[in-house]
Amino acid sequence: MKIIRRMIYRESLRAIAFVTTGFLGLFFFFDFVDEIQNIGAGGYALTQAFLYVLLLLPGRLYELLPITVLIGTIFVMARLAQGSEFTILRTSGLGPWRALRSLLLFGLAFFVLTFAIGDYLAPQTNRTAQLIKARLQGRISTGQTGAWLKERQADNSIAVNIGALDPAGTMLSVRIFEFNAQGMLSSVTEAARARFGKDKHWELEEVHRDELDGAVNGLGRVRRVEMARMTWGSGISEDMVSTALLKPDRMSTINLFVYIRHLQANGQSAQRYQIEFWRKAFYPLGCVVMVMLALPFAYLRFRSAGISTYVFGGVMAGISFFLLNNVFGYIGNLQNWSPWLTAAAPGMIYFAASLAAFGWLVRRH
Repeated sequence: MKIIRRMIYRESLRAIAFVTTGFLGLFFFFDFVDEIQNIGAGGYALTQAFLYVLLLLPGRLYELLPITVLIGTIFVMARLAQGSEFTILRTSGLGPWRALRSLLLFGLAFFVLTFAIGDYLAPQTNRTAQLIKARLQGRISTGQTGAWLKERQADNSIAVNIGALDPAGTMLSVRIFEFNAQGMLSSVTEAARARFGKDKHWELEEVHRDELDGAVNGLGRVRRVEMARMTWGSGISEDMVSTALLKPDRMSTINLFVYIRHLQANGQSAQRYQIEFWRKAFYPLGCVVMVMLALPFAYLRFRSAGISTYVFGGVMAGISFFLLNNVFGYIGNLQNWSPWLTAAAPGMIYFAASLAAFGWLVRRH
């Protein structure tokens, strides 16, 4: 039985490697063509563009692995069925549940690989790519308004807006809004630059500070203070700022978890990040689901039919899984559904459907 298992694994790995290489080459070409328009801006040369696109490949691999696992496994299963090889394997002792268990172990191996790439390799290479680009083009930012963070300090609440982050880790265009216990604005601090200091302190430069006297009853005057430098205490760390400036799908699960805790501690909505956290937790399981979708193809009989038709049908099923996964994420965020259920529902639906198809084909044949 080990020989049979090794044969299936070997053929599947070859097919998956071939499909993955083709997809990665295609996406590398598209990304590189997209970066050509940025060459020449701020010293951004062809070499840097090539390196930038190369560093994006682990993220692409993370996104592509479930679908390439599906295509490669479907191709192998369908080819074994077409040549009656799987029928011979069944008569040699490869029963339905033994085949199911073998492919589940195969899918779990890709589950571990996908998790390692998505949680460790891809976030690091993506961050390095963004820093390389920012070092030559100027800054890392998100949207027109930058990143917003909130913090509680004793009875006061703080809202911080950071316009951008430069490659050296310096925050640019920083604005700090402080509200008193009654929720009234008590001060506004603007700084051209800010750096992370020691003992949870920020070092602000070129500071303009407006202090509202008598803000409790809404009356009073505004006192403006200008300083070359100012030290401001804050529990907002460099990792939190970097997290806020990156897209949630490019963060590791640990960074997402820490950021969610920070948002919840400061009374902010964390629904979007909670859904993304659970999506990253469940996404590697997509490899197991894709393997389960491929197994029923081994029990089909299509001697006269072309294998490409069945492979195409399986690929469409896999694509529909990813479309449903994205749709559930958006709907769950809008309808305030349970984050873990929103992330797990597509995988549960397709896993149940693949088991049902597998059971029906086994009983039929």
